[in-house]
Amino acid sequence: MSSSIRRMAEKDKSTVLEMMRVFYASPAVFTNGSEAVFSNDIDHCVNENPYLDGYIIEDGKEIQGYAMLAKSFSTEFGKPCIWIEDLYIKEEYRGLGLGKMLMEFIAKKYTDCIFRLEVEEENERAVKLYRKCGFTVLPYLEMKK
Repeated sequence: MSSSIRRMAEKDKSTVLEMMRVFYASPAVFTNGSEAVFSNDIDHCVNENPYLDGYIIEDGKEIQGYAMLAKSFSTEFGKPCIWIEDLYIKEEYRGLGLGKMLMEFIAKKYTDCIFRLEVEEENERAVKLYRKCGFTVLPYLEMKK
């Protein structure tokens, strides 16, 4: 199977919404999100928002997954920071190397950046992938308001 990665487009919205519903309802994500948030996220990915990029992985016939990346700057590390906010591969395409392909694409596209992400400890497959891609655990307590 030959897959490729491209920027997310308006035409992808319904498929990405379906994937987001599955992803955010799974144990892989701490919060459930909402339709309004999902729709807003996609709109920002496809409308040239300078802080959010969206990507689609597909085999030419079907969308197999997506990624959303938030851009910021890390004063802690002194360089641009790419937060891998969402990385989702449809169940039937898992284990085929597509997650690794997306991670390699991100690393090549965003050079000289620090990469950060959140993962639930129980999501062992994802933790294994991220470790293979060079991620290490940070000893932080994350807070939000």
